[in-house]
Amino acid sequence: MTSILTNIAAQSALQTLRTIGQSMEQTQGRVSSGLRVGSASDNAAYWSIATTMRSDNGALSAVQDALGLGSAKVDTAYAGMESAIDVVKEIKNKLVASREAGVDRAKIQEEIDQLQDQLKSITDSASFSGENWLKGAIGQASATAGNLATDVTVNKQIVGSFTRDSAGNVKVQTINIALNSSNVLIDSSGNGKGILDSAALKANVAQWTDGAFYTATTSLGATFSEGANGVWSDGADYYKQVDEGKWLQVTTAAGTALAGAPTPLVTTAGVYAGGTSILDLDITKLDAARTAFSMAGASDEAVLDKLISHVDAQLEAAISAAADLGSVAMRLDLQEDFVAKLTDSLDSGIGRLVDADMNEESTRLKALQTQQQLGIQALSIANTSSENILTLFR
Repeated sequence: MTSILTNIAAQSALQTLRTIGQSMEQTQGRVSSGLRVGSASDNAAYWSIATTMRSDNGALSAVQDALGLGSAKVDTAYAGMESAIDVVKEIKNKLVASREAGVDRAKIQEEIDQLQDQLKSITDSASFSGENWLKGAIGQASATAGNLATDVTVNKQIVGSFTRDSAGNVKVQTINIALNSSNVLIDSSGNGKGILDSAALKANVAQWTDGAFYTATTSLGATFSEGANGVWSDGADYYKQVDEGKWLQVTTAAGTALAGAPTPLVTTAGVYAGGTSILDLDITKLDAARTAFSMAGASDEAVLDKLISHVDAQLEAAISAAADLGSVAMRLDLQEDFVAKLTDSLDSGIGRLVDADMNEESTRLKALQTQQQLGIQALSIANTSSENILTLFR
């Protein structure tokens, strides 16, 4: 039946054109944005996953920035440590030179003074973003005889990674660097626990409950006999004067306390030799060092050897600390590489979910354009069929 009110062919052609137009709009959107899933309406599941992954990638970008900042701090500390090591080597060389008979130790001390000031300048300057890892408060108690300062560890943290587990829980993981007496150059608490300001220790001695330190040269040593087979342990008959090679009897063979004997602690406590730290030593004042080391009657050369030994020990400690910083720097470099690769991997994963295949989309667009032209042609033919009715009325 032919009707001028209802043109079925035209309606069908128009519906086809609408469908083609919608497909073209979708394809053109993919071509222009490069995304196959650009909104939740395109694919809710893929859009949700991709959005979460993009968020995590942003967090990883912040982690990369934090790692860069941490690396800069470590590099600054390492540069300062390396410079300090060079200066300590020079101080050690000056001390060795002062052992030569007839040298002007006052002139050598003038050079040492300058090197000591340089060490202080290095530690003060090794700061990045307001943090100085070569100078910090790492001592708790006063460093007095028999009461050594307690070590304090200052923990520094560098953001190392951002993780999300299968349950969706997120966690920021850190790389921890412990700053203590093994790697800090100067103790800002004033307790001398740093590598440079640490004073040399005299030989450890037994500490008694009355707080005194007794050796065989005191009146107490003359009162009690020396034992040959005592053991440094709780309840023993004899207690050793550590590093002195002597024993002090405090109980009888039956285990009864001798009259007047002090009660020993089953611990030892070191005694600082004042004025012997790398920052304070003065080879023009060897009498003071001789007293500090309890080396009465010892030659100047023997006292200098003691100072050289202390400086060499602290130099080795600084070298070890520099090696630790180098290890941390290496780890940070590895972590930066890993985070960069992880970021690229996430980008690739997101792309597989939501990116449009431009080869496919361009082919589809060309086909749709052809279909659209044919649809327009079909609609034009359908519309002309109504005009043919006019010929019946001529």
